[in-house]
Amino acid sequence: MERIKTSKQLERHFKGIANHKRIDILFLVKDFNDITLEEIAEKMDCNFKTISEHTRRLVQAGLLNKKYQGRMVAHSLSPYGKKLLKLIETFQHS
Repeated sequence: MERIKTSKQLERHFKGIANHKRIDILFLVKDFNDITLEEIAEKMDCNFKTISEHTRRLVQAGLLNKKYQGRMVAHSLSPYGKKLLKLIETFQHS
C-alpha cells in the first residue's frame, strides 16, 4: 500500500528545489553520479561555499544523498530526487 505524503513533507521537498542553482545541481548530479562538491563548483563555475550550502539544503530536503569518501563527499540523487527531477522535466517540455 502506497503511503501518501503530508503537505508538510511535500513542502520540505519543494522548498529544496526553490532555487535555480539547486535545480541545476540536481541535473548535474543526475549526469555525474557520486560527484564531489569541488566538481560541482567547478562545473557550475560557482563558489565552493555557495555550492556547499545549496547541496546541504538539497540533502536536508531529502533530494540528495551524501557519501563520505575520505576527505571528499560524493553526492547522488535520492529516490525522491529522481522523482522530483522527472516532474521538473515534465514541466520543461510542456
